[in-house]
Amino acid sequence: MRRRRALVVSIVLASALIGAEPARGGDLVHSANPPLTANLARPVSVGWPAGPARLAARPLPAEPAAPAVVRAGAGTFTFASGPGQVAGQVGPVVQYRVAVEDGVGVAVDAFATAVEMILGDARSWTAGGTLRLQRVAATDPAQFTIYLASPITSEAMCREDWLETGGFTNCRLQDGRVVINSARWLTAVPDYGAPLETYQAYAVNHEVGHQLGFGHERCPEPGQPAPVMQQQTLGMDGCGANGWPYLAGQRYAGTPTSR
Repeated sequence: MRRRRALVVSIVLASALIGAEPARGGDLVHSANPPLTANLARPVSVGWPAGPARLAARPLPAEPAAPAVVRAGAGTFTFASGPGQVAGQVGPVVQYRVAVEDGVGVAVDAFATAVEMILGDARSWTAGGTLRLQRVAATDPAQFTIYLASPITSEAMCREDWLETGGFTNCRLQDGRVVINSARWLTAVPDYGAPLETYQAYAVNHEVGHQLGFGHERCPEPGQPAPVMQQQTLGMDGCGANGWPYLAGQRYAGTPTSR
């Protein structure tokens, strides 16, 4: 009787083990080596909340506001104080003044500092070893003056030497006035292909180059840097933007042109 009862219990236990099914909720019966399908049945967490909850959208950073360009300033100028540092190692000292038209929105000290840094750079005109440059005050003797003037005022100034700028370009007059259009200083030119600082260096070095006796030059070859005496404000002719007369310690120039 005992043997028969034990046999029945054994048969019942074996049937239970053979017919075992996963528990509700997707959890499998414990096993040392669960089948591959066990992993496929489970949802995989990728760090993104399920359902309607989502991360809040972050606003894109605002584009920097374009500087305000004043079409016509007051017609009067404020001069920077001086003297500044002498730039260059050898040669006679050529002195210049710096002035900003009142009402154009550019501080005279800021403009004077930028001009001094440009002309004092090792790639600027003193690199040739033939002259040094120094900014001086309005009351000091000077060979030329660099003016930052509004488009309307700069056009009127340039016209005194029969130079037509259309209120757009910069110019240099025979009496030693170097005129930088404030719109160009603040915004450069469309499709220039370089940071604003590069155009500012070009504008100053180009017009001061005229003051030092250099004429216009052509783009040597498409894909090459533009000579600083190329009229980059009016187009690049395939050359790349360049604000400096000296590159790698050598005077960089193109073929002279009367244009």
